[in-house]
Amino acid sequence: MRYIESPSTDPTWNLALEEYVFDHLPKDEDYFMLWQNDNTVVIGKYQNTDAEIDAEAVAEQKVTVVRRLSGGGAVFHDMGNLNFTFITDADTVSDFDFLHFTKPVLGTLARFGITAEFNGRNDLTINGYKFSGNAQYTRDGRVMHHGTLLFSSDLSRVQSILAFKPEKYKQKGVKSVRSRVGNISDALTAPLSLDEFKTALLEEVFSEGDVQTYTLTDSDRRSIAAIQAGRYATWEWNYGASPGYNATRSKQFDFGGITLYLNLVDGIIRDVHICGDFFGDGVDTLYRLLMDLPLDKKILESHLTDDALRGTINGLTSKDLLTLLFD
Repeated sequence: MRYIESPSTDPTWNLALEEYVFDHLPKDEDYFMLWQNDNTVVIGKYQNTDAEIDAEAVAEQKVTVVRRLSGGGAVFHDMGNLNFTFITDADTVSDFDFLHFTKPVLGTLARFGITAEFNGRNDLTINGYKFSGNAQYTRDGRVMHHGTLLFSSDLSRVQSILAFKPEKYKQKGVKSVRSRVGNISDALTAPLSLDEFKTALLEEVFSEGDVQTYTLTDSDRRSIAAIQAGRYATWEWNYGASPGYNATRSKQFDFGGITLYLNLVDGIIRDVHICGDFFGDGVDTLYRLLMDLPLDKKILESHLTDDALRGTINGLTSKDLLTLLFD
């Protein structure tokens, strides 16, 4: 495994770096990355940006909003947050096996007497407080797993910048985003800097050998800058046009929330925009399944079988989709 530490705190550059490593560095190597973004909201691939942020607060606080390649929910980054990324062969892990990639984090915290747990579908918690959210992206036999680590973040800004969705948290008895997150530093019994924590995490990840660092070349940097300019620094990728629709369906499931923006013409689905904080890389397949079908429960039930939906959204069943559309 090779280690890459980003020299930048610009989220558009860092996400371009991830994509470059995923697509262009030798596939016979695994990679581990540590990086930080300053004053940033990172949106999941399938989320409607306008619905996830407080646009006024984002503008006032000069927050950079950028969309990542993976699914999942929106997260706030500042310099008290540390991000980590694993890039490896997908056949080494099960689909969306978040626990596998977060074990080094749990091991690092155990060094400092902190008992952390993997909870829900993609969170790490300490005493019930979330300090890490994780997401994955898979393509062409490779997987990219990345996660946040709230070490000493300004948690008050999470509340002000991210839109709170009561339907997402009501089953957990949570009244706000702020009330369900916490910093690693709050659980420490002795002083520890973020740099010291980073060193300990590296030791845990590379516990079976020396840290082998990959140094970015000038050619690498030019290619990363091209990806940055072509995708992550564009309004089209990060915001895009608001979906046009005349009907909407939205529901929170155990595997994530889904919102369908439907354009119905004479009861026929002529267009659909699929948003949410779910995981899965088959949204295009789901789009094709729904297109040009009548919004009729019996007809959709015959087309949208469990077999047809397999590989679209992780955890989605035919029953779930029909519940979303008709309940």
